[in-house]
Amino acid sequence: MSSNGIYTALSGAVAQSQRMDTIANNIANSNTTAFKKDQQTFYEYVTANEKPPDVIQVPRVPASIESFYDMQGGDRGYVDSSGTYTDHSQGQLKKTGNKLDVALEGKGLFEVLTPQGVQYTRNGSFKIDNQGRLVTKHGFPVLMAGAAPPETRTLNLENQNVIVSYTGEIYQGNENLGKISVVEVQNADALKKQGASYFAVKENFAVQTQNAEAARLHQGFVEGSNVNIVQEMTDMISASRAFESAQKAIRAFDMIDQKLMNDVPKAGY
Repeated sequence: MSSNGIYTALSGAVAQSQRMDTIANNIANSNTTAFKKDQQTFYEYVTANEKPPDVIQVPRVPASIESFYDMQGGDRGYVDSSGTYTDHSQGQLKKTGNKLDVALEGKGLFEVLTPQGVQYTRNGSFKIDNQGRLVTKHGFPVLMAGAAPPETRTLNLENQNVIVSYTGEIYQGNENLGKISVVEVQNADALKKQGASYFAVKENFAVQTQNAEAARLHQGFVEGSNVNIVQEMTDMISASRAFESAQKAIRAFDMIDQKLMNDVPKAGY
């Protein structure tokens, strides 16, 4: 019977479907400020090769041709999705002229305080809220650098007439109001997307951060998405063709099973 083959083909179709969903999301966010694209990752899961070598495998099927040529499950494999990972590469800087827009160049993330705790973002479209604090466009306070509790590290501005240096120092007139906290997360895989270009730490993960000394801040700019539309469209076509090939394989295995069940018994074999 070809049931093993049909499941292998089906797993391939599911994998390509997941890949197309990821690519479609990248394309939809190609104009989203500071969006970081995702990529789907897969590997081939081979049944026997995933088991320890000391495990004894005894055939549990009636004697058949397969019993004489037992491959210990090595011929039965399928595609397994190992998840997605985020590409944190640099996006293109776009000039806005807004004094509260700040773009990051190089590795680093802004620290912001959300109701769920400290989160991270590269979206530097900032504004001043009704309390005079520098906040993100969603109203989350932007934090100053330092080791003090996050609630005490908010930045307070009188108006938008500020100067932001390349290192993140904010000046209003001759007064230094503080330094925007830009940190580098040593293990980027510990971050998960929260939507709207925010990142949080995954459950059961501990991350170590350090000041992103090499990062440069550009006032009057924002960072664009790092999605390459041409590359994403090319990948979408490739995934679509692979999906169609897997569908054809599924139909072929289904036809073989039908013949084995209906035609072969009638032939008297």
